[in-house]
Amino acid sequence: MSWIGNQIVGNLKQLGPQYLPFMDAATPELPLRKLLRLSMFQVTVGMAVVLLIGTLNRVLIVELGVPAWLVAGMISLPLLVAPLRAVIGFRSDTYKSAIGWRRVPFIWFGTMLQFGGLAFMPFALLILSGDSQGPIIIGQIAAALSFLLVGAGLHTVQTCGLALATDIAPPESHPRVVALLCMMLMVGMVVSAVLFGFLLRDFSEFRLIQVIQGAAAVTMIVNSIALWQQEARDPNRKPSNAPRPKFIDSWRTFTSEGQATRKLVAVGLGTFAFGMQDVLLEPYGGQVLHLSVGSTTTLTALLAVGGIIAFVLSAWLLDRGTPPYRLAAFGVLAGLLAFPSVIAAGPFESRALFSLGTVLIGFGAALFVVGTLTAAMETVTGGLTGLALGAWGAVQASAAGAAIALGGITRDVVSGLASQGLFGPALDRPATGYNAVYLLEIAMLLATLVAIGPLVRRKKDEPQPRSSSSFGLAENP
Repeated sequence: MSWIGNQIVGNLKQLGPQYLPFMDAATPELPLRKLLRLSMFQVTVGMAVVLLIGTLNRVLIVELGVPAWLVAGMISLPLLVAPLRAVIGFRSDTYKSAIGWRRVPFIWFGTMLQFGGLAFMPFALLILSGDSQGPIIIGQIAAALSFLLVGAGLHTVQTCGLALATDIAPPESHPRVVALLCMMLMVGMVVSAVLFGFLLRDFSEFRLIQVIQGAAAVTMIVNSIALWQQEARDPNRKPSNAPRPKFIDSWRTFTSEGQATRKLVAVGLGTFAFGMQDVLLEPYGGQVLHLSVGSTTTLTALLAVGGIIAFVLSAWLLDRGTPPYRLAAFGVLAGLLAFPSVIAAGPFESRALFSLGTVLIGFGAALFVVGTLTAAMETVTGGLTGLALGAWGAVQASAAGAAIALGGITRDVVSGLASQGLFGPALDRPATGYNAVYLLEIAMLLATLVAIGPLVRRKKDEPQPRSSSSFGLAENP
């Protein structure tokens, strides 16, 4: 098996990095095999996200008959942990274990939280559905606890895993390494969604238990493989009597450098602007444009196409020295074209406009994420890698969760008022609630441009763009 692996890696190397995405993310300090193994923790994070937000969302409401408001409340519980990602990252920056590890204990603890939450989750859900002899309140408490544990685990694993990757990789390869890790998150989500759908096609409660507990076992095994011999033990990192840095002091240092507060505000506004439509595009296509279920499910593919195009373009732009926040601003501008296209698709009954708007949403959101994440990596100072990535992740996750919730609430409230005739007969139609959300997203994108504007300007001491004759995802995915 080792000989076969060596042959495969050797053949891939002969193709050249320009033909293989992420090949040049590997360095002598972080070989490709080790990098790909480390990135496997993102697969389990993606699997947990799909299980919580996608699979269980439908199963609880449709098959088990749990009230939708209760399901929504449990799914939102992991967001309570999202603001703590900055603290988790900071603690991993300053932690001193007895055997000289810094990140590994946090990633392992997060893995145990994921495993524990998934291990007893199916039994809690069965009690919650009323299909048992136990009181439903026990099921509600246990289910809420299981969702909270899984959420805390995946936030901890992702924050400290990204920090570990940036610790190992040299600074010049940070953007490519982080981009690879983000791509592995997408791979984990897509593969898990297909696999869960296949395994649960003939639903039964016993099959649900098998699938969820199987996910728990996979999480433990895959994360263990990903962590094996990744972080070097540092004898100088053992516990001592020296006082630890305080989070508030490090946070003040972090926010006092390089317009950090403005950067986080820009990340929050942009994420919020692109996130409100997450659960509304498919209903809009079905209710307003009268698309079939099969047609609306292709929207995910269209979003992915837009994202892939954005990755290619970002490679070309970043390779030529485009500032990351300018790239993020391009994504915002794409969003300002996307949402008017979606709105116009309704009165014109144009599937082409709707498809174009969907592709542009995926395109703009991907450009924005690549730009802001690359910028976050470039601003790491004083060994506060975990704090910087944790702050970025905390703002992004919190803004995305709040955006999804507010988008759904806004659509329902405006649609209800329109159906009562409060806006006049012209607006008494299904598209009114959706358009209100899209208009709000346009306003948020304009606010994002205001916040990001001063960050786009090139400083006098900033290096000029470097020329390059090569181009490809491998240059900077």
